[in-house]
Amino acid sequence: MKLEKINLSDKFEKLPVGDYAVGLIAKMNDYDFKIVKFKGEFVWHSHPETDETFIIIEGTLVMNFKDRKVEVHAGEMIVIPKGVEHKPSSETGYKALLIEPEGVPNTGNIQSEITIANPEWV
Repeated sequence: MKLEKINLSDKFEKLPVGDYAVGLIAKMNDYDFKIVKFKGEFVWHSHPETDETFIIIEGTLVMNFKDRKVEVHAGEMIVIPKGVEHKPSSETGYKALLIEPEGVPNTGNIQSEITIANPEWV
């Protein structure tokens, strides 16, 4: 990783076209900073060993929990505690910055066709 500023808009433009993409943009200690764009319904999952942070850059994320839903809008963030089952969704799509320990698969404890254990650098 180079010692320079990171422009999130530029990084989002480098993600593949489509409703779902993840890219690695920085590392700090043992943490990954990932950008994600997503539209649709994700899978129910949890991260048994770690918390997970979503900072919404654009759009609206609906974080579904077993007992409620939380809407997270641009300029807001949510921290999902370790072990809490959740399912991100968005009818209109969102762009977010995710912060989590390196090597954490996006689908946590669930193996799926959308599992990305090691996202590529963008």
